[in-house]
Amino acid sequence: MPDFHEEEALGKAYDARLMRRLLRYAAPYRRLLLVCVVLLFVITGTDLVQPYLTKVAIDDHINALDAPMLAFEPGREPVRGVALRGMVFVRERWLPRGCERTQGPGAPIPARIERAEGRYFLVMGGPGSRAETRQELAADDVRKFRDCDAASVLKLALALLGAMALGFVLNYVQVYILQYTGQKIIFNMRVEVFRHLQGLSLSFFDKNPVGRLVTRVTNDTDALNEMYTAVLVNLFKDVFLLAGIVIVMLRMNSELALVSFATLPIILAVTVVFRVQARGAYRLVRTRLARINATLAENISGMRIIQIFGRERKKFDEFDGINRDYLAANMRELRVYAIFRPAMDLISSLALALLVWYGGGRVLAGKVEFGVLYAFVNYIQQFFRPINDLTEKYNIMQSAMAASERIFMLLDTKAREADPVKPASFGGRPRGEIEFQNVWFAYSGEDWVLKDVSFKVEPGETCAFVGATGAGKTSIISLIGRMYEISRGRILVDGVDIRDIPRHELRRHIGVVQQDVFLFTGDIESNIRLNSSEIADEDVQEAARYVNADTFISRLPGGYRAEVKERGVTLSAGQRQLLAFARALAFDPAILVLDEATASIDTETEGLIQDALAKLVRGRTTLIVAHRLSTIQNADRIIVIHKGRVREIGTHQELLAKRGMYYHLYLLQYKEELARAATGERPGG
Repeated sequence: MPDFHEEEALGKAYDARLMRRLLRYAAPYRRLLLVCVVLLFVITGTDLVQPYLTKVAIDDHINALDAPMLAFEPGREPVRGVALRGMVFVRERWLPRGCERTQGPGAPIPARIERAEGRYFLVMGGPGSRAETRQELAADDVRKFRDCDAASVLKLALALLGAMALGFVLNYVQVYILQYTGQKIIFNMRVEVFRHLQGLSLSFFDKNPVGRLVTRVTNDTDALNEMYTAVLVNLFKDVFLLAGIVIVMLRMNSELALVSFATLPIILAVTVVFRVQARGAYRLVRTRLARINATLAENISGMRIIQIFGRERKKFDEFDGINRDYLAANMRELRVYAIFRPAMDLISSLALALLVWYGGGRVLAGKVEFGVLYAFVNYIQQFFRPINDLTEKYNIMQSAMAASERIFMLLDTKAREADPVKPASFGGRPRGEIEFQNVWFAYSGEDWVLKDVSFKVEPGETCAFVGATGAGKTSIISLIGRMYEISRGRILVDGVDIRDIPRHELRRHIGVVQQDVFLFTGDIESNIRLNSSEIADEDVQEAARYVNADTFISRLPGGYRAEVKERGVTLSAGQRQLLAFARALAFDPAILVLDEATASIDTETEGLIQDALAKLVRGRTTLIVAHRLSTIQNADRIIVIHKGRVREIGTHQELLAKRGMYYHLYLLQYKEELARAATGERPGG
């Protein structure tokens, strides 16, 4: 079976060399990315502050009625407190550091509220002060403390709401900037890839399937977009969040923090195992996906042959087997993730259980406040969130590294030979003189297609090339427009070496009409002018009338605005050929190339095409490649090519008189036409 998936082989899950090249594309947007990182830092802060505010509300207000207080004489309290029975009561945790240790006359008195049998008592005094006093509090007195706590809880709730709202707004701004930046990076990368593709020689496209190149510009760049947006910048959020949680937990209660982190070794072990297993599963899925895509594309493209020869069942069985392999690969990957994610959830639950067991015991012993335990539960849940996201990020990184390797392999492909530093010019419209001087050419290595080819075509002359299939006729045509570069020798146009002329300047004066006319999706008019702003609507219509294309265009719904579908499938071969003639005429080339342009035409339009062809060649140097010798008998010069060499040059009559290679080709074709005439078969049918 063909190795469809060769290009899908994966390199490293992370390649520093590739990453450095990828970061260069992000460099122009470093300020925007820096803004995203700063916003993520602030967003992380809003995430971290929410459990802390809840902890303060619980410990400092909701569960703080029995918290230790100091009673100050009115006017001497350092912060605002609750005025009751000639004293101002301030909870110790609200006081500036050092106030609770004040001694001597006028020093604050320790106080607390106790509850017994449904009643509340104010207890004042204690160690280091006068003897304890115990007074029952009325409901209104208790309400004063509760009202103060309620006001503080409201402020904390508003602060919590503000933090959440700020986080929402900043998160929206950050996501928008990040996605915009990612799209701009990928936009620039697509432009670079497409521009590079346009600069590659035709030999590159001869060796690379179109589907593979389309994948580079679409799927592979999308994979990189995910890396820039979902991994590269958001990785900072994960780092900020994990570091922030560790710092806050250690500062809040180092003992509980160490208990919470007891599961980290297990997390690391599971992650290492997952990394190995996920990579193998991902590789298998990608290779089998490539195989299923290649098989599907091949079968759809060849559906006509499949149905003609009745091979539907055979091809279905082949596809079914490949599809089952792909299903098995997906199931293997599914099993890896089905184990990892629940395993991480289990470890998270284990960490939470340890925290509740140990922390709950400390709360019951009165050594840890309930709000601290509640905050720790929230932080543990936040702590495992980025770890659970590891699976998705790892997949994205694998895909991005593979995609970047393929894209850079394409970008590193050597472009065609550069235009000269000091280009020559025709100084206007060229006369059309063409000369080959000892030209050698090979598509690969020294497998010569043309060998020491020399000839000269005068301005305005019509020159035809004939010979067997593979003789090198089309290669000669391709070399004139520098679609390929010659290996040895020189090609001159008006005495100027074409390698000294910029490609766009050279090709601007060469018009090509091929046997297989390529039409773009759009309308008739855009296919004639090829979206050139230099060709007016009147010029398009005049060119169409001149080559007899206006006859069928006027009958189409919409006329020149009639829709043309992909490759012009709704038009006949003859109609497409007439449009190609109109296109060539609209650009008014000095040199006209007809590559088998009249080989596949229907009888109805054959007369129109022959008339259009006669008009098209007037005043132009015309090069014709043709199999049917009857179409070139009036050529000014006929060049016979055989196995890459020029064998004969002359007019039709001169070559027949020589009784050489052209004569034998003519007799062979003449006999075939006589045989068809005897059976009543039309030529070309």
